[in-house]
Amino acid sequence: MSLAQRLGIDLPILQAPMAGVQGSSLAIAVAEGGGLGALPCAMLSPEAMSDELDRIRAKTTRPINVNFFCHLPPESDSACDARWHQALAPYYAELGLDIDSVPAGLGRRPFDAEVCDVLETLRPEVVSFHFGLPSPTLLERVKAWGATVLSSATTVEEAMWLEANGADAVIVQGLEAGGHRGMFLTEDLTTQVGTLALLPQVRAAVTVPVIAAGGIADARGVAAALALGADAVQVGTAFLCCPEATTSMLHRRALQSEAARHTALTNLYSGRPARGIVTRLMRELGPISALAPAFPLATAAIGPLRSAAEALGSGDFSPLWAGQNTSGCREVPATALLRELASEIS
Repeated sequence: MSLAQRLGIDLPILQAPMAGVQGSSLAIAVAEGGGLGALPCAMLSPEAMSDELDRIRAKTTRPINVNFFCHLPPESDSACDARWHQALAPYYAELGLDIDSVPAGLGRRPFDAEVCDVLETLRPEVVSFHFGLPSPTLLERVKAWGATVLSSATTVEEAMWLEANGADAVIVQGLEAGGHRGMFLTEDLTTQVGTLALLPQVRAAVTVPVIAAGGIADARGVAAALALGADAVQVGTAFLCCPEATTSMLHRRALQSEAARHTALTNLYSGRPARGIVTRLMRELGPISALAPAFPLATAAIGPLRSAAEALGSGDFSPLWAGQNTSGCREVPATALLRELASEIS
């Protein structure tokens, strides 16, 4: 049985879950088009997640992928926070904000028993994870209702770990991919390699199906990944300008501009490396900074800057997530984009 058959989809194409720029509408469109639509849940409360999945079920009977993070919530570090606030203080002053009123809050929730309790009643067909896998007890509960479990690997070692610890398929996340790196066995960015280099190495190292992600934005990219041994592909950036996405107009303009040709990994917006279009904040503080608090604590102090600047029409402090290949970003319906991506599959 092929992976597409196992997942219950017509096309071996998965939509990447993209927190902050999509909700149920994009997932529904991709599912109805024959791919695997995804709902990012790391920034949703259990109640909001349930509401979104209810909307999906009301619009499609096709399989859906729900995605979660598996990070360990960090301990608060007042000294680190103080250094971070000091670095951001000039920007706060420039925008007329009070650095001493930075809100508290983690912003992103890891998969836990409370979330699993809600999810168990909804029984999604596919559950995917970023930053490894949840505890064996939680993973066993997910598998008990028959869900297929996916997780991201950024190295051969991570792929082998995922297979050994219960993943049913591995998403091979190349360095080109936009958004957060799924790395979880190491924090060493020198271990991160491109999709075309990583994919065949992972294919040779594991027996579970592999899904290629990173830099795939058109039909030729899909065909190339499948030719290199991928059982399916995952596409994210190309969907960002679809009308079903909730991507802001500021972000959409950046994706379709020359600025999108320059992306970098940065930890400034969340505390973990993630790829986005280079912004003023990244240029002036450096894209990777030891000052940024641990994931996801960095987000709290960035939020007010982002809101104030965006109100003025500026993306100086916005996480403009994007992969290295934005050539597929066009304002076309997700179903039409899906057909184009699949047009060279033999």
